[in-house]
Amino acid sequence: MSPAQRRSGGRGQPNKTVDVCGRRLSLSNLEKVLWPETGTTKGDMVAYYSAVAPVMLPHLSGRPVTLKRCPDGVDGESFFEKNCPSHRPPWVATATMRGVGYCLLEEPAALVWTANLAAVELHPTLARTPHLDQPSFVVFDLDPGEPAGILECARVALLVRELLGQLELECWPKTSGSKGLQLYAPLNSGVTYAKTERFAKAVAQLLERRHSDLVVSRQQRSARKGKVLIDWSQNTASKTTVCAYSMRARPIPTVSAPLTWDEVERALADEDKQSLAFRWEEVLDRVERSGDLMAEVLERRQELPDLLGG
Repeated sequence: MSPAQRRSGGRGQPNKTVDVCGRRLSLSNLEKVLWPETGTTKGDMVAYYSAVAPVMLPHLSGRPVTLKRCPDGVDGESFFEKNCPSHRPPWVATATMRGVGYCLLEEPAALVWTANLAAVELHPTLARTPHLDQPSFVVFDLDPGEPAGILECARVALLVRELLGQLELECWPKTSGSKGLQLYAPLNSGVTYAKTERFAKAVAQLLERRHSDLVVSRQQRSARKGKVLIDWSQNTASKTTVCAYSMRARPIPTVSAPLTWDEVERALADEDKQSLAFRWEEVLDRVERSGDLMAEVLERRQELPDLLGG
């Protein structure tokens, strides 16, 4: 697609055949509005995923993906789809995990194909094939309980970074594209979920003890009011986490966008929560300027200490 086509989302052409890196795809209902509040169409979403594919696909490669589909738009009925649709093209591979055949999205055409299914959100596993019991990262999902919001998440993110730094671990931040932030500490070292979940829980509980006014590690809603949940339970084989660069099924077409730590610190200093929210157009501009801010998590190898001793 040309830049003009990417920005316009193919408006005026509700059904058309396109060539995506040598794959022929038939796209339908491109003028259908998926985000009524902003008038953002399915064509806009298709164009976004086509354009962002070079930086997004490395974060999806080899990882079973759950699709969140919104055929009637983000205000309509939606559903999570784990089984890769039987009508998938023959070049869309699958990976079986616990009896479910998940899609593997390995090329730009696969992203365009899922977008044509109105798959707004893409949620990959933390592990890659063939070692689906070995997560590539530890993830800390920071979820605020009202009236806490994303700035409180930024405060907690800095606390997590400080603690991990004391353990000689680096982590990379991204927005969830919804209310919170997510931190990825890359491992790429063959560790199992049993160890990453145990470690993440220990970090969450330690910070809860140190900062009980701000941090909670328990899932109960009653414990989360005005605090930030460090959701350590994401570190299991049964869970998926929204992918970097995935759009979100929110009223505004926001994206789970990689951040720099300078941006996190500046937003907190300026009390500017809007600086940590990005729509799809802004993300394309960011990628054009800076490339993939999370590229290093895919290669960096780090060893995971045992906070519990043994």
